[in-house]
Amino acid sequence: MKRDDRSGDSLAAAKVKEQTETYDVQERYEIIQGVRYEMQPSPSFLHQVIVFNMAFTLRQSCHETGIVVVAPMDVHLDADNTVQPDLIFIRNGNLHIVQNNRIKGTPDLLAEVLSPSTGKHDRARKKALYESFGVTEYWIVDPAHYTIEQYELDAGSYRLAAVYGEGDTIRSNVFSCIHIDVTSLFAEARRFE
Repeated sequence: MKRDDRSGDSLAAAKVKEQTETYDVQERYEIIQGVRYEMQPSPSFLHQVIVFNMAFTLRQSCHETGIVVVAPMDVHLDADNTVQPDLIFIRNGNLHIVQNNRIKGTPDLLAEVLSPSTGKHDRARKKALYESFGVTEYWIVDPAHYTIEQYELDAGSYRLAAVYGEGDTIRSNVFSCIHIDVTSLFAEARRFE
C-alpha cells in the first residue's frame, strides 16, 4: 500500500485539502468471505438510469409493504461479508435489520445491474453469497439484452423463477406487491442506444 511521506498515513485514511474544508477519501469495496473486492469508482450513466427506474417503480408498487434503498449502501450480512447491491428491498416485518442507520442482516430482495466489470462477480460470487444468507429473491438485470433474471429461494437454493424481457410484467410469488412493466423500466435507457 502506498504511504503518504509527510504523515505516514496510508492512502485509505488520506485527507484531501480543498479550500478550507478537509474531507475523508472514500474507498468503494465489498467484502465476501473475508476477501476484499475493489469496486469501480462510479457506475455508468445507463446503469444509474436503470437503477433509478427500478427503485422508482418498485417503490410505487411496494411502498406500503417495505422500503427500497439504492447503492451506495452497505449491507453487512456478517463480519466477513459486506456488499453494496444496486437495489435493496426490505419488508416492513424485517426492518429490524436497519440499525444505527446501517443495514445489518439479510434484506428480502436484492438486485444487481450487470456491467462489463461486474457481470461475472454478480452472476457467480454474489448470487452464491445471497443464496447462502437466505435473500428471498435476487434479480440480475442485464442492460445489454434488456432482461431481468428473477431467482427465488426454494428450500435454501435459488431457482430461476423467470426471465423477463420487454413486453413482460415482473411479478413475484413472494412479494405480491410487485408488478413492474419491463418495457417501461428500460424505456429511458433505450433513449441512449
